[in-house]
Amino acid sequence: MPRAFLAALPALAIAVSAVPAQAESWFSGDWYLKVGGAGFVAPEFKGDDDYRLRGQPLISFGRQGSSTPFSSRNDNISIGLIDQGYFRAGPTGKLVFGRDDDDSDDLAGLDPVRFGGELGVFAEFYPVDWLRLRGEVRHGIRSHDGITGDLAADAFMDVTPAIRISGGPRLAFGSDDYFDAWYGVSPDESIASGLSAYDPDGGVESVGFGGAITWKATDTIETSLFGEYSRLMGTAADSSLVKERGSEHQFLLGVSATYRFDFSM
Repeated sequence: MPRAFLAALPALAIAVSAVPAQAESWFSGDWYLKVGGAGFVAPEFKGDDDYRLRGQPLISFGRQGSSTPFSSRNDNISIGLIDQGYFRAGPTGKLVFGRDDDDSDDLAGLDPVRFGGELGVFAEFYPVDWLRLRGEVRHGIRSHDGITGDLAADAFMDVTPAIRISGGPRLAFGSDDYFDAWYGVSPDESIASGLSAYDPDGGVESVGFGGAITWKATDTIETSLFGEYSRLMGTAADSSLVKERGSEHQFLLGVSATYRFDFSM
C-alpha cells in the first residue's frame, strides 16, 4: 500500500468522524413547537358578501432564541429550518378547504375548488426589534395548479408583560391558474350559473390591514383577538362572481389560542 495513502489515513478518519458531529450539531439545541387553532367569521368564499364561522390550524416549529419569535394568525404552518433570531426561513404549507355549491347558492353551476393544499417557502425578517416582515410563496396541490403568496408587515408592542398589540399591512398575489380557480368563469360555467364569462389574469389579489391583541396567559399559552380588512384588486375585483354576487370588500374577525412545547435535541 503506498506510503502517501497510509499517511493520509489519520486525516481521512478525522474528516469522516466530523460529518456526524456536524449533523448532530445542526439538530442539537433548544427547539419549540407551537400548536393551536383559530376560529373566525369570514366570507363563505373568496369575494363573497355572506359570512360564516370557519377554522384554521396554527403550527410553527423552530429554534428557541432569546425570545419566541412574533407570530400571527396569518402565518401558515411553517418550519424554521434557518433560524438566526432576526431571520427565519423554511418550508410552509396551507390547507385549502375548497368550495362548491353546497357552500353557497351563488356557486351553483361553477366548477368546485377541491380540498387540497399549498406547499412552498417562507421567510421573515426583523429589521428592528418591534417590526416583523414576512413573505410566503406557495404552489397549489390538488385544489388548484397556480402559485400564490402573501406579504405582511407587523409592528408589535407589549403594553404589559402579558398583553401585546400588533398590526400592519397585508398583500396577497397569485398566478393566472390561481385566479382562474377562484375567480374565473368559463363559457360553460357561464351558461350553467348565469354569471358573465370571465377569464382573469394573475397579479395582486388583495391589499388590506390586520391587527391583533394577544394575551400571554402563561409561559406556554397564548390567546388573541384579531381582525382584518382586505380589498380585492385588479382581476379579482373585476370577476363576475365578485361583481354580480359578492363584494370586493372582505372582513374577518376571530380568536385564536396556541400552546408552546419547548424541548431539546
